[in-house]
Amino acid sequence: MATPAQPSRLRAWLLEGLTDQTKHRSGHRPEGSDEDGTPEAADHGRPWWRVMCLTGLDYFSTLGYQPGIAALAAGLLSPLATIVLVILTLFGALPVYRRVAEESPHGEGSIAMLERLLSFWKGKLFVLTLLGFAATDFLITITLSAADATAHMVENPHLTSTLNGHQVLITLILIALLGGVFLKGFSEAIGVAVVLVFSYLALNVVVIAVGLVQVVSEPHVITDWKQALITEHGNVFMMIAIALVVFPKLALGLSGFETGVAVMPHVEGSPDDTEEKPAGRIRGTKKLLTTAAVIMSVFLITSSFVTTLLIPADAFQPGGEANGRALAYLAHEYLGSAFGTVYDVSTILILWFAGSSAMAGLLNLMPRYLPRYGMAPHWARALRPMVIVFTLIAFLVTWLFDADVDAQGGAYATGVLVLITSAAVAVTIAARRAHERGWTIGFGIISAVFLYTTAVNVAERPDGVKIGACFIAGIMALSLLSRLARVFELRVTHIEFDDMAQRFIRDTANRTIRFIANEPDNRDADEYRLKKQQIRADNDIPAEDDVMFVEVTVLDASEFESGMRVRGEVLHGRYRVLSLESSSIPNALAALLLHVRDETGQRPHIYFEWTEGNPMANFLRFFLFGQGEVAPVTREVIREAEPDRNRRPHVHAG
Repeated sequence: MATPAQPSRLRAWLLEGLTDQTKHRSGHRPEGSDEDGTPEAADHGRPWWRVMCLTGLDYFSTLGYQPGIAALAAGLLSPLATIVLVILTLFGALPVYRRVAEESPHGEGSIAMLERLLSFWKGKLFVLTLLGFAATDFLITITLSAADATAHMVENPHLTSTLNGHQVLITLILIALLGGVFLKGFSEAIGVAVVLVFSYLALNVVVIAVGLVQVVSEPHVITDWKQALITEHGNVFMMIAIALVVFPKLALGLSGFETGVAVMPHVEGSPDDTEEKPAGRIRGTKKLLTTAAVIMSVFLITSSFVTTLLIPADAFQPGGEANGRALAYLAHEYLGSAFGTVYDVSTILILWFAGSSAMAGLLNLMPRYLPRYGMAPHWARALRPMVIVFTLIAFLVTWLFDADVDAQGGAYATGVLVLITSAAVAVTIAARRAHERGWTIGFGIISAVFLYTTAVNVAERPDGVKIGACFIAGIMALSLLSRLARVFELRVTHIEFDDMAQRFIRDTANRTIRFIANEPDNRDADEYRLKKQQIRADNDIPAEDDVMFVEVTVLDASEFESGMRVRGEVLHGRYRVLSLESSSIPNALAALLLHVRDETGQRPHIYFEWTEGNPMANFLRFFLFGQGEVAPVTREVIREAEPDRNRRPHVHAG
């Protein structure tokens, strides 16, 4: 007897939390959640500088590989190209995301801003495209960070002989451990993040300071670098021009801004904050974004300078000792093996935790959109199944890229740049709608720069957009299949009746309830009189039995779940009409019938005309536009919603 219970316990463990989320989707917001159903922090938030460390897991950890990637991309011009990147960070990305924080103070981010600007299917498809690039960004963060953590382990002098050749296996183990943390039940340990970030930054201060001292103590290093620059590029203007061309390859140094907005709900607000306008939280988040950007800018410039001047160019190449770990190379070279090992351990830990930050971003982002669009199965609302899915995808990406940091850089940069570009466009539109001419021009220029940066990155490293396209195609295919599989669900989260509609239902509670489904045309007296005569004749309804018309107006057929408003009116002094507003005609009618049954205790009848035309074409009309093959689909929705045949409302077609 114990054997069959095992699968049940496993299923319950995997789907833990799904019931509560489903209740919320039905119109009941759980305590301690925001308007989108995203759980808020159990407390009232933490100081912004502590929450900044959550962002730092993703943002600051890029120091583990950014200097090496910059050296590969820009060569001797790496410091100059990095300065261009820092200017874009401080005067481009930072103002954009400070505005995003104002526009989406609950952590929705720029995708939600753009979603509000577009409607119907074009809006859904656009959001799915951005989700594909977001998935690229976050998943490659997991795999690239784990791969670079592996590189730091393998290149450590104490471990290289033992671990060399096992990079893929070690990376898979790190990703599996990350997935295991979330399967057990992950809560963002801000205290641990604070320790990791501060210790990592402190170690980097030591390494970079020693590197700068080394540069100053050996003046020929700077002289040799300048001479090499002149020999290779000619004059200063040519160097600046080339730096402007190559800096998009350094776009990894822009990561972390989207994460900074996503962690907004954890930022401590002011006592007078309101749900609609949490001014204190917005101020704290702006401080978080600004401080993180300034700190990272200083580290980017100084690390690029010392690594370019002190590390031989061939050491940055694939297989070289500084490949993917330039600062670690300097730590071992100038501070000894013991300090270098401590630096490696710190880097490995923060890179691994950077993966946890990305996983948390995925788990917060995907359920916010896909289930609401009907484009994810029910279990996608549960944490653990999604963790398994993302972990397996990360396994596949690691295997395809052979755990190579350089090979994944293009995909990562593409995901980062597309998200930042979309944010720049969103705030430009928001400023224009607010009639802020100066900000509109400023954000428009920033958008143009990021569009250029993204285009150059895509042209130089098309593998990034190819990988993003694979994620987009996968998300769209699975989303459409999921929506097709769930198309016969009830999909109405709640029903609101006005006073007249409630009176109609009360008046019919003690007799047979008969509805006539009518597609409104002119809504004149002849339309209702002729429709009533036809339905009575087709279905042999007794002349003394009363009937009520039901009409559905489709608002946005691309919405999957939505509430429904029911308005009652008497037309031409004799015809009672219930007017419904919903995203789908059959689902709205089914929800109305089931609600009336529950309110009155009777099984109502509804009468249709058969729809003319090809059944498949009519089904596609229903799938895309919420109308078409109404009669059989209404019956099927009722059948799925009510398993007891004897309790189902009656559906007639003639």
